[in-house]
Amino acid sequence: MPGVTTESADVCVVGGGPSGLMAGLLLARSGVDVLVLEKHPDFLRDFRGDTVHPSTLRAMDELGLATEFLELPHVELSQLPMATVTGPVIFADFRQLPGRFPFVAFMPQWDVLNFLAEVGRRYPGFRLVQQAEVTELIHDDDAVIGARVRTPDGPVEVRCRIVIAADGRNSIVRADGILEVAASAAPMDVLWFRIGKPDGERLPAVRSGNGFFIVCLDRGDYLQVAYMIPKGGFTAIKDAGLAEFRAGLAAIYPSLAPHLEAEIREWGDVKPLDVRVDRLRRWYRPGLLAIGDAAHAMSPAGGVGINLAVQDAIAAARLLAPILTADATPTVPQLRAVQRRREFAMRVVQFAQLRLLSDLYPTVGRPGTDRPLLVRLLRRFPRLSRLIARVIGLGIRPEHVPPAAAVPGTVTALTRFREN
Repeated sequence: MPGVTTESADVCVVGGGPSGLMAGLLLARSGVDVLVLEKHPDFLRDFRGDTVHPSTLRAMDELGLATEFLELPHVELSQLPMATVTGPVIFADFRQLPGRFPFVAFMPQWDVLNFLAEVGRRYPGFRLVQQAEVTELIHDDDAVIGARVRTPDGPVEVRCRIVIAADGRNSIVRADGILEVAASAAPMDVLWFRIGKPDGERLPAVRSGNGFFIVCLDRGDYLQVAYMIPKGGFTAIKDAGLAEFRAGLAAIYPSLAPHLEAEIREWGDVKPLDVRVDRLRRWYRPGLLAIGDAAHAMSPAGGVGINLAVQDAIAAARLLAPILTADATPTVPQLRAVQRRREFAMRVVQFAQLRLLSDLYPTVGRPGTDRPLLVRLLRRFPRLSRLIARVIGLGIRPEHVPPAAAVPGTVTALTRFREN
């Protein structure tokens, strides 16, 4: 095709989020030639999940990177307190978790992604190209053999042994129906905004009440706030007016009232997140594997999305790297093994998000409750907070980082195009 640049790699990773960058890093560390494509010029999207769980910290430790990683700006919490109408409870208590990391780290995701990208570049087989948007996959009969990419320098065709779709809930594999969504639910939406911290007051990480559920992420000099609302409810909130929105929040957090007035000046300061909880029937087809939110979109409840995505990436790298380093193309049964490894853990978490936590936040037809089931259980069985911490912090099926290649991998001959 005239004007089209052709590239080749062992693996083309679509998406530079947590799962894509971790998969690319680990495969390159094993000696595989990896090209990671990210459509944005940087990672500075403000309204992302910031929760780094002990499972991800342990993965960093197994990579020999934990000390360096924790030098990034972050806040550590060994307990997640929840303020409720009936009094405070501990939602999750991480202090009894085994290992070096009995806490959750709240860290801006752009710092996490920049860190993973920098580490990836230490391996000769890793290349990240930004401002590179995948527009469609390339097929040879039933198999995927590459991707067509839009870049500032013109169109590019990438040919590879396998495409790993790690481009989130709006993944290319979902958009064109290559992989079918098996089940989907839309429990609520989330409004994200940042606000200044009140002087001399430490707000609880979670606050629950009749008709509201709010999470405050401490980013050091300001708060990142997630305000759960009924699905599709943002239009009604906007119709009621910004003043009423601020007044409702001030009634929940009186100490935030001056900051709300000064910092939430227009609806552009409030970012809506369309929440979906779904999963693909199959995560794979010949030449293609979906991981992370591309395979299973998660609710923000519990902050598990990033960490499940990282666990998917670790499992995929461990299972596929030996095949790829042997100059072979993963077969359908070998791709299926990744889904079989990860699907049960994902389903358990989705069940918890849609059932066990469902009455914590308002949904359509049910504005909320003063006494959600989980709060009543935590009050009656305080040790339940340790079990929640274990499920959230370590996961149902923890994954371990595969060993590095004995001999560093080398980059195959690639036609270079601009890396931003």
